[in-house]
Amino acid sequence: MKLIIVSGRSGSGKSTALHVLEDLGFYCIDNMPVGLLSPLTEEALKTEASSQRNIAVSIDARNLSRDIANFEHLYHQLRHQDMTVEIIYLDAANQTLLQRFHATRRKHPLSNDQRSLVEAISAEKALLEPIARLAHLHIDTSNLSMYELRDIVKQRIAGRREQELAVLVQSFGFKHGVPVDSDFVFDVRCLANPYWDTSLRSMTGLDQPVQAFLDAEADTQALFQDLDGLLERWLPRFLHNNRSYMTVSIGCTGGQHRSVYMAELLGNQLRQHYPNVQVRHTELLHLFPDTLPSDSGQPKTP
Repeated sequence: MKLIIVSGRSGSGKSTALHVLEDLGFYCIDNMPVGLLSPLTEEALKTEASSQRNIAVSIDARNLSRDIANFEHLYHQLRHQDMTVEIIYLDAANQTLLQRFHATRRKHPLSNDQRSLVEAISAEKALLEPIARLAHLHIDTSNLSMYELRDIVKQRIAGRREQELAVLVQSFGFKHGVPVDSDFVFDVRCLANPYWDTSLRSMTGLDQPVQAFLDAEADTQALFQDLDGLLERWLPRFLHNNRSYMTVSIGCTGGQHRSVYMAELLGNQLRQHYPNVQVRHTELLHLFPDTLPSDSGQPKTP
C-alpha cells in the first residue's frame, strides 16, 4: 500500500493535486486530521483489498497546532508499517497567495478579527514547517496554472515506480528568481549569449539556429560535460539515500536561450540512466505558451 500525504499552504493547489491522484485511482481524503492517520492506515492494512489500494490524504492548517507539531513522530511510526509513505508539499510566494485569496474572496483558515490575511499567510508557513521539512517533493506553484500543476503531479508522482528516482530538469531566468523547489542550481550565464545576435533574439533554445550557435562554442561542450559528470556521480548517491525526487535547475539571464538548451541536453542524457525524467522550461511557458518542448527537435549531445 502507498500513502501520499499532500500538504502546503492554503491557496497553493492542494485540492488540484488531490483531484489528480483521485483520477489516478487513489482513495483520497481531504482535510485529514493528523491524529486519525494511524487508525486509517492500520485499518486499511487489515483488509486485503484495502491494503492493495493507494491512499492520498490532504493535511492543512485546519489541524490542531499540537498535532502538526508532533507530525514527525507520527511520520516515523507510519514508515515502520508495511507501506510506502511520501509527503508532497505545495507552496507559493506570499504575494501570489495573497492575490489568489483576493481573486477568490475566500477566507483564510487562520485569519480572524485579530489577524490579517497577510499575517495569516505568514503564520501558516511557520505552522506547517514540521511537515514541509520532511517532504520528499516540494512544488512551487507561484507561476503554475491549474493545468500545469495537474501535469506535474501526473508526471512526477504518478509516473514514478517504487525505488525509482524521478528527476525534473528545469530552465529558468535569474532575473525572475531562482525556483525555490531546486535541489541543484547551475548558472550557465558564463556561456556566449545568443540574445546579442539580433537574428536569434526572438528564438529560444529549442530552435535549431540557437542550438547551432551554442554548440559551436567550446565552453558549451565543456560545461555540459562537467555538469553531466557531476550528476552522473552524485544522483545515484541520493537514490541510495532513499530520495525519491530531484529537481535540477539551469539558469541564464532570461531563461530563453542558454538555460533551455542546456536543460534539454542534460535531460536527454539523464534519460539514458533514469526512466522518469521530465524537462520543463519555466519562462517559455509564459513567453511562448503555445510552444512545446519538442517543437524544434531535440538538441544533440555535444
